[in-house]
Order: sequence, then structure tokens, then C-alpha cells
Amino acid sequence: MFHIAEDKEIKEGKITDVYFQRTLHILEKKNINPWVRAEFVAKSLPAEWSWAVLAGLDEIIHLLKDLPVKVRGMREGTVFYPNQPVLEIEGYYQDFCIYETAILGLMCQATGIATKAARYKKLAGERLVMSFGARRMHPAIAPTIERSAFIGGCDGVSVVKGGEIIGEDPLGTIPHTLVLCTGSTVDSVQAFDEVIDPDVNRVALIDTFNDEKFECLNVAEVLGEKLYAVRFDTPSSRRGDFLHILRESRWELDLRGFEQVKFFVSGGIKEEEVPHLNPLVDAYGIGTSISNAPVVDFSMDLVEIDGKPLAKRGKCSGAKTVLRCSQCHEDLLLPLEKEVKKCQCGGIYEQLLKPLLDGEILYDLPEPGKIRAYTLKQVKYLPDLNPGH
Repeated sequence: MFHIAEDKEIKEGKITDVYFQRTLHILEKKNINPWVRAEFVAKSLPAEWSWAVLAGLDEIIHLLKDLPVKVRGMREGTVFYPNQPVLEIEGYYQDFCIYETAILGLMCQATGIATKAARYKKLAGERLVMSFGARRMHPAIAPTIERSAFIGGCDGVSVVKGGEIIGEDPLGTIPHTLVLCTGSTVDSVQAFDEVIDPDVNRVALIDTFNDEKFECLNVAEVLGEKLYAVRFDTPSSRRGDFLHILRESRWELDLRGFEQVKFFVSGGIKEEEVPHLNPLVDAYGIGTSISNAPVVDFSMDLVEIDGKPLAKRGKCSGAKTVLRCSQCHEDLLLPLEKEVKKCQCGGIYEQLLKPLLDGEILYDLPEPGKIRAYTLKQVKYLPDLNPGH
């Protein structure tokens, strides 16, 4: 068997920490069931990130839609900052007590992956960034990894099921196993060219057996104008000065008239490497760095009990509003009832926490492509990254 939870088990509240189950039992026996507001906040972000991209909301709404609760939240794909509530549930506590664990799980991991993807895309600029990391995680969660990477900014995903979920064709090149099975890099690209639909770009993997520069020339001479790109997946033990390998290969191809051949790179590319490689790279395949991104450590806390502001130590009580200026993109965090219409810059504030659920879903859950466009529009206005921070 696969050690995974079925949809029915999550909906039944079986994916919960046992102390919530015991809490529910005590509250039922003592006839205690206050009307509460619960908010989800990340007090800090991993790896010294200054911002993050909210993800996982689609699944959270799927989990909560049949419960008698009201939900306010940021749209999926919204850029947020530490200490800003991204989601609020209002209702009788017993009705959603046992779902805290599942909600946090859906939100924390997806947000980390989406944020890491957004960081790579911002660093890469107009160059393609592809999600190649599903193989590093349990296959049952590969689709959510791919979806989160895509809405965060990745241009494509590699897993077939992931492509179905985001409504895009999966992307891929040639694995080393094909080169090994056919006997040579040239034989592998010739076999690919003979068998695979002509609409699929011809991308040669050129680091299996021989020097990258010479393999680039070998496949270019065989495929000619049909060769769309070459992929450098050079292992770290053989990489040396990776930038120089790319520069040398580019020189030799251009010298012989193969300027159209693009360069794809993959194989453990770190954030800090991207700005240095950008001048020679047309596309990145990013694997483990995205799929195994650090989770964003959200927590759920009660901030109001039966209409009265109340929270534990270290938390600000009461319902809140998060406003963002449409012009300068600065944010304000205020008590819910406080109204501010205009920013000091003259721009109009937008309310980021919007009604999502109240007996029915109150907004159209956008397609992944639209969420991705929304994410990238926001990320464009953020300051340039200091890679790795």
C-alpha cells in the first residue's frame, strides 16, 4: 500500500494532531462552543526571505466548503509579509477544531514551494524556469508540488499529472538513460527526432559521455536547424568552472553558424548562481531547490472569542485588515473596523483579505495560469533579490 491519506480521511478530520481530537471531546462534554475568529500568520519567513507567495488556498477551500464557517483570505498567489494574516476562519470552534493540522499542512508546504519558484523566476528574468524536482518527493504529492511551482512563477513542469492539473503540456528533454541505452549522445537525439512528434522541441543532453563543447558540435552538425537547444546537466564532480564551459561551448557553436541553439542548464543550480549564468543561459531546470523548498511556518491562533478581542501572549488580538496601495505597493495592517482610503502617496488602498466562503464559495477559483500571472505581476514590483537571502 501507499502510505498516504485519502481525500475522505482528510475531510473526516483524521489528519489531525491528537490533542485537537481530545480538545474537541472535552469541549463537547463540557458544552463549550464559543464563536471565534482564528487567523493564520507566519511570524517569520525561512532563509531570511523578506516576502512569500501564498499557495494552497484552492485545497483549503475544498476542505472547508461544506462547513458552517465564514472565511476571509488573501487570493492565492498574493505576495505577503511576516505578521500579516493571510486567512481567517470565523465560526463555532467545534465546527473546525480538528482541521487546523490539515489547513496548516496544505498552506505551509505549498507556500514555500511557490515562493522558491517565484524567487528563481525573478532572478532568471525572461529566461524559462522549469520545475524538475518532483522526483525528490513522495509521488503522491507531486501534483501539488508542480502546481505550487507553476503558480509561483515556473514556466512549466515535468510530470504528466502536474501538467494536467495546471492545464499545460509537461516539459522535458532527454534523460541520461536514453543516451546510455542508445549508445551515444548523437544516437539518442537522432532516435528522438525520428520517433517524437515534430512539434516537440529537439533538446540534446550533452554531458553523458564526452566533453560538452564537442558534444554540442556533434549534435548540431547532425540535426542542423532542427536542434532547438542543448542541455548542460554536468555533474558537480566534473563541473569545474561551469560558466567557462558554457562560454566556450557558445563560442564554438556561434563560430560555426549555430547561433540559434539555446542553452538549458540543470543539476543543482543554486539561487546565487543564476545572475552569473544569465548572460549565457536561455532556460533553467530547477529540481530539489524548489520541490524541497523550506516550508513557511504558519500558525493558527484564536484572536476573538464571542465577539471580544482575545489572544494568547505574543499575538495581537482582534480581527484585522491588510491593505495594499495600488500605486506604491506599501502595506498597512490595521484593526478590521478602521478605514483608510488613500495612501500618503495618493494611491488607493486595496483590501487583501476578502470574503472567500460563507455557506458557499464567494469567488471564482482562478485557473493556475491566471494565478501565476497575478503572482508575477506583484513580484515585478519587489526589489531585486540578494540571492540566497
